Amino acid sequence: MKKIEELGGAAAAVEIGYMKGKLVEANTARLEAIEAGEQIVVGVNKFTEGEPSPLTSSGDQIMVVPEHVEAEQIARLKAWRESRDRTAAQSALQALAQAAKEGRNMVEPSIAAAKAGVTTGEWGNVLRGVFGEYRAPTGVSSTARQVGGQLDAVREEVARVSQKLGTRAKFLVGKPGLDGHSNGAEQIAVRARDAGFDVIYAGIRSTPAELVDTAKKEGAHCIGLSILSGSHVTLAHEVIKLMKQEGVEAPLVVGGIIPPADEKLLRDAGVAAVYTPKNYDLNAIMTDLAHIIEKAAV
Repeated sequence: MKKIEELGGAAAAVEIGYMKGKLVEANTARLEAIEAGEQIVVGVNKFTEGEPSPLTSSGDQIMVVPEHVEAEQIARLKAWRESRDRTAAQSALQALAQAAKEGRNMVEPSIAAAKAGVTTGEWGNVLRGVFGEYRAPTGVSSTARQVGGQLDAVREEVARVSQKLGTRAKFLVGKPGLDGHSNGAEQIAVRARDAGFDVIYAGIRSTPAELVDTAKKEGAHCIGLSILSGSHVTLAHEVIKLMKQEGVEAPLVVGGIIPPADEKLLRDAGVAAVYTPKNYDLNAIMTDLAHIIEKAAV
């Protein structure tokens, strides 16, 4: 395999996509072995009885992001922008954009922008405007897996629900926020596709607005959020708010490292189901999703 630095842009993207696909494939095989009991994971599929986990027995062991943090940071950013020299900041942004368009070294205009009080968000938006936005390959291939015959019953259930809907059940898997941990979302997307769902998965770092917009345009029957950043409550509430504004009535499910107290908050807010690492049986999750979609369609 060639080193990445030896490859051109398009070729490098293909090579990275290939490697990502192999990682997802390997992890899929690992999870299948765990589900089948061929690979023992203590506390997951064997010897599950024991003392309460210190990660869940108290409320301060898992770091979560309080909902007020985002609003406070936005207020600080607004105050910062109000206090800086607006003309100097705008001039620095224009100089940065010009350097990017001309292919010049952007270090000096970036330093000038920082000194003018330009934020990292503004700096990033300028570069996105010139170069576009890179979307990393997801590694979710099109090769279906049987999972030792255990998937047949799930496929039948998904097919039954799809027939009832009059169209193939569509499941949107999204990773909102800055969380870059994609393994869980990819395994859910792969299994959902293999179970017969029409799956939409765009990869990491989507905004709540982008996900709701996609759900509306694609007519998703269910939206699944995978969040491992600790911001599950804030992000889920934002998605729910936007869904109501846009008239998206699909049920919402959330997965991640979610304490019991936060699970209650999510369910109280209208989340249909919450999945954590203890829900390692992906086939059970797929059957659950089919029933959630069916119930919402009644």
